[in-house]
This record gives sequence, C-alpha cells and structure tokens, in this order.
Amino acid sequence: MAKYDIDQCGSSCHIHSSLWDAAGVTPMGWDDHQPDHWAAPFRHWVGGQVQHTRELAWLYAPTVNSYKRYQHESWAPTALAWGRDNRTCGFRVVGHSPESLRVECRVPGADCNPYLAFAATIAAGLHGLEHEEDPGACFAGNAYEADDVARVPSTIVDAIAELEDSKLAVDAFGADAHHHLVNTARQEWVAFGSVVTDWERRRCFEQF
Repeated sequence: MAKYDIDQCGSSCHIHSSLWDAAGVTPMGWDDHQPDHWAAPFRHWVGGQVQHTRELAWLYAPTVNSYKRYQHESWAPTALAWGRDNRTCGFRVVGHSPESLRVECRVPGADCNPYLAFAATIAAGLHGLEHEEDPGACFAGNAYEADDVARVPSTIVDAIAELEDSKLAVDAFGADAHHHLVNTARQEWVAFGSVVTDWERRRCFEQF
C-alpha cells in the first residue's frame, strides 16, 4: 500500500537504471570529455524518462491510493524534473564513476507491479534514446516549490487519461496490451466508485 496513513510518509519502489553495452561489460553513460561526464546516450535516456513518465504514471501508481502518496514535502516526488542527488525531484542522478552513474526514478510506489514499472522505465528511456530527447537543466533547490515543471498526475483519473492518449504506450507495448492496461486502470476506478468509504460516512453524517 503506497499510503496507509496521510500523516506518515508513503512506501515507495525506487528504480535505478544505467546504460551498458550489449555484453553488460562496458558502461555507456559516462564521457570523460563532458563537464558533467554524461555521454549523449545517458542524457537521452534520462530525457525520455523526464519527458514521458507522466503519460506512463499509471504503470508506477496503479491504485486509487497510489496518488495519495504524492504529497508536498513528503519525500514522494511530485515534480517530473531531475537533480543531482536531489530527493525532491522525481529523478535523482547519482554516481561518480562510469560504473556507478545512474538515474533513480522515485515515482513508483510500493503498490506497483514491478514488471510494469520496469516496462515503463525502459519504454520511456528507449524513446528518449531513439528521439534524442533532452532532460532539460539540472534542477537545483526544492522541486516541490517549482512552478515551471511537469507534475505527476494528482489522481488515478488524470493518470488514466494520460495513458489512454499515450502514443508511446501503444508503440512500446502494442495496441492490445495498451487497451488491456487502460481497461485495468479504469476497473480500479470503477471498483473504488462502487463503495462508500469511512471518510464519506464521517463527513456526510451529522456529527454530535
């Protein structure tokens, strides 16, 4: 469960990813000749994740409860920006060597299906590589306070709409799988709508 208590920090499932050659021997993300040591493939890999995680957010956050984790100043990210060792950002770049350079996606919650979460990370990263997408400038400071960055969807309804309109998801997973994912997401929302919660009882009954 991503958020069992609104007054407590949520439970997450951070995913670290890096780039290596086909043999898994040589790291491909590092470039000694660049000021930040980022090779172009790593920049594009991060760029794809920054640019496309919003439309794939349901694969990281599949339940109604998932979106209650994304609270201001809660250590769960709301900003789809990247920073160097910055835990207020959705993407935290760490590592000081060719072997250790990686990006941590902080968006997934503990309730995610890890296979779908990995699929979202790979699909977004590969799209970034194929289209040479840029992650933008490193965010410095408190990303919760930023007013010029994209945000994680605030509800499952928003996430469903993003996934439904995602051409990337169709291209990466196929039309049939995309249809199944969207339908599964919709069924979660339908199931939630079919019950009356304790919060509604407390709010709507007269209290004496």
